[in-house]
Amino acid sequence: MMQDVFPSELSLWQKRGALLLDVRSPEEFASGHIPGSRNLPLEQLLEALDTLKSPVVTICATGSRAGLAAEVLGYEGLEVGKLVGGIQGYAAQGYPLERSATQADEAPFKPEEAPCS
Repeated sequence: MMQDVFPSELSLWQKRGALLLDVRSPEEFASGHIPGSRNLPLEQLLEALDTLKSPVVTICATGSRAGLAAEVLGYEGLEVGKLVGGIQGYAAQGYPLERSATQADEAPFKPEEAPCS
């Protein structure tokens, strides 16, 4: 069963040991992600199912891809939540994002410019 997880609830899931699974592309992830999250692009999810365990919170730019990932993981029997509003909603509420070192010289992540899919 998939649960909606609001940005304010994310720390509760983390305290329970939840994996924060960012299903965006590596480039999107590098430009700005939630501290402590793991990048696993949606198209690679099925190949990595056996490496995942409950609980998991899926994350993407706006919530669409995270919803698909959450459905797959829920079907596989994992306890899963989907971050409501994705990275855009998370950042809009003032929560910090981390950038990968490889992106240090590039422009800062702007959630409003992230792809919608």
